[in-house]
Amino acid sequence: MQKGPFGYPVVDVGVTLVDGTFHAVDSSDMAFRTATRLGIGEGLAKAEPVLLEPIEHVTASVPNIFIAAAQRLLTGRRGQILGYAERPGRPGWDDVEALVPAAELHDFIIELRSDTMGLGHIRRRFDHLAEARRMTP
Repeated sequence: MQKGPFGYPVVDVGVTLVDGTFHAVDSSDMAFRTATRLGIGEGLAKAEPVLLEPIEHVTASVPNIFIAAAQRLLTGRRGQILGYAERPGRPGWDDVEALVPAAELHDFIIELRSDTMGLGHIRRRFDHLAEARRMTP
């Protein structure tokens, strides 16, 4: 299931074969593969599939005078702010934590550095997959 109805891999699917027969002349490996492909394609369309996107947990570290700029940048990229606090061991610095779609982070560091006089930096890690939007194949 490397290519589903939206052109991306399909995950979290179970399939149960409930009936089938074998015929010496008509049954072949290619016939069963074709029947499987047609059946799964029809079933997926009826199952109302959704597109998932990776969400990353981002921690932006900035001097506290730039905290508003960091929050603005994160929310402007569909980020959900989780909170902010003083960075341990770095007086005058704050950490802003947020959940942000990975697709929105490709040039985030450039804007963060631009808005923080080159001082801001980020740490990021995969957090989960979330529904991007409901689509029809």
